[in-house]
Amino acid sequence: METLLLIDGNAIMHRAYHAFPPFTAKDGTPIHVVYGYISMLQKVINDFKPAYLMSCFDTPKPTFRNELYKDYQIQRPKIDDDFIIQIPLVKEALDEAGVARMEKDGFEADDLIGTVARVFDGHQFRVIILTGDKDIFQLINDNVFVASPQLGLANIKLFDKTEVEQKLDIPPSHIIDYKALSGDPSDNYPGARGIGPKTAAKLIRDYGTVDNIYKNISSIQSDKIRAILGKEKDNVYLSLKLATIMTDVEIDLDIEKLKFSGFNKKLKTYLEKYQMNSLVARIFNEKPQTKKEVSKTKNDQMGLF
Repeated sequence: METLLLIDGNAIMHRAYHAFPPFTAKDGTPIHVVYGYISMLQKVINDFKPAYLMSCFDTPKPTFRNELYKDYQIQRPKIDDDFIIQIPLVKEALDEAGVARMEKDGFEADDLIGTVARVFDGHQFRVIILTGDKDIFQLINDNVFVASPQLGLANIKLFDKTEVEQKLDIPPSHIIDYKALSGDPSDNYPGARGIGPKTAAKLIRDYGTVDNIYKNISSIQSDKIRAILGKEKDNVYLSLKLATIMTDVEIDLDIEKLKFSGFNKKLKTYLEKYQMNSLVARIFNEKPQTKKEVSKTKNDQMGLF
């Protein structure tokens, strides 16, 4: 079974931003996100040896979730300027490397990943999604797995259906129902206020889905839980929509363009432009510059590379 590796671009950029101390190229351009992203990409390519590869990204435009709920993700802090500057640099690096990428206004990277994963899963590929976002666990099935960085970018844990059920006490197929009940503080949607994760998981184990819970609400023994569910029904169904990763976004997908057999040599030139010499050495098996060749001025951070 051939492997498709899908990268949650924004999640991995954020992980790289916080995993590395800030450093810059000689011209002052911040590049630690680019360095971390390409480093992680090289690692997972070596680990999983994909025959097909794609990175998916969010766009700055509001998504359909923002239209559904004006306070969706409203609490998230403003992105730092030195992060924003590096987003197009990461995309340029991928283009030079010959790695396919995709983004679409109105949708999150998760929705594109869900759609591409469904297409490939339908053709009996092994699909591995690299992300630090646990929402994507809902896509896991017999052929779809999530590779999650642990402790920055150093280690990768591969989640399958069993791992998810052990972690959350519910199967991947019911994660959206679970989140509809318990809400999601990171995305700032409410769920059923008053129902916590443990109660949500028990309701899912007992009834399976949100629809089935409401069909059988009279059989729930706790007066308090019945009252909360009745009062919070609109919020529960709103949260269900917000939590659901789309798998049917209209996209222009040419599977042939996702084929991957190694980084294009243009990536070497691009990395050298920003003096990422040790990364060039690792990816292209070339000897890095010697210490004598590396400037040691106060503002020169080449030793980090």
